[in-house]
Amino acid sequence: MKKRVLAGIMAAVLGFSLAGCSGGNKDGGNDGADAQAENTDAEEQTEIQVFIAASLNTVMTELAEMYNEEHPEVKITYNPDSSGTLLTQIQEGYECDIFFSAAQKQMDDLEADGLMVEGTRANVVNNQVVVVTLKDSGTKVTGLEDIGSAESIALAGGSVPVGRYTRQAMINLGMLPETDDPASITTQEISEALGGVEISEQDNVSKVLTAVVEGSCEVGTTYYSDTYGYEDDLDILQTVSYDLTGNVIYPIARVVNEEADEAQTKAAEDFLAFVLSDEAKEVFESYYFDTNVE
Repeated sequence: MKKRVLAGIMAAVLGFSLAGCSGGNKDGGNDGADAQAENTDAEEQTEIQVFIAASLNTVMTELAEMYNEEHPEVKITYNPDSSGTLLTQIQEGYECDIFFSAAQKQMDDLEADGLMVEGTRANVVNNQVVVVTLKDSGTKVTGLEDIGSAESIALAGGSVPVGRYTRQAMINLGMLPETDDPASITTQEISEALGGVEISEQDNVSKVLTAVVEGSCEVGTTYYSDTYGYEDDLDILQTVSYDLTGNVIYPIARVVNEEADEAQTKAAEDFLAFVLSDEAKEVFESYYFDTNVE
């Protein structure tokens, strides 16, 4: 039996069930029956497990709400984290129906392991790496090239897509040595290359953002989409060009789930189709994602 993702690691559990409260007994004497009906509704919901890159949490929350307006019978349970962590969990047997990664590498590995449902992979959005600081921080940093002049940097680890993209950009700028695997460059090696600057390594892109917003780090590298809602708190010092990072494509696919019954499989197929719809594209664009992907 595969392991279910424990509730404690779920940052967003989105179950929107049909209320069915109209026409109740005016004297309130039918409360027990109403409660039983609500429990029945909950039991009849079909739950799907959707593993999403942390940078997708906000936009996917809205998309789940939109989807449940038409499909209250489906309970969407999100597991948001770094794509590398999510891939490891799937490989270890955690139950998952859909994987939405922030990079192609993790999806390539999923496919190579035979864990992806054939023919379901699609590119959804593009993103862009940005260097950010708290407004009025007084930083001297203007972008990646002089990021070493900061007193402290929030940086995702190499297994996290935004951390890998940042390392690749620094390699292309001549700040780090050439390597076939940018993800293998450690935080300590980056610190030494930048003259010993203090670097706080983070598990995912959301934690990088938090470190900068809370003022514990002077600057950090995150995604442009993650600045949504923080426009009054952050200054974008640089939007790193695709020439330096390459495209930041987010692929999605269904995951082989041998525990899923017919209803769960159908719900996963339908929700995936919704995420790829024109209606969903408009929502992604409103959260600063680029939907012009091949």
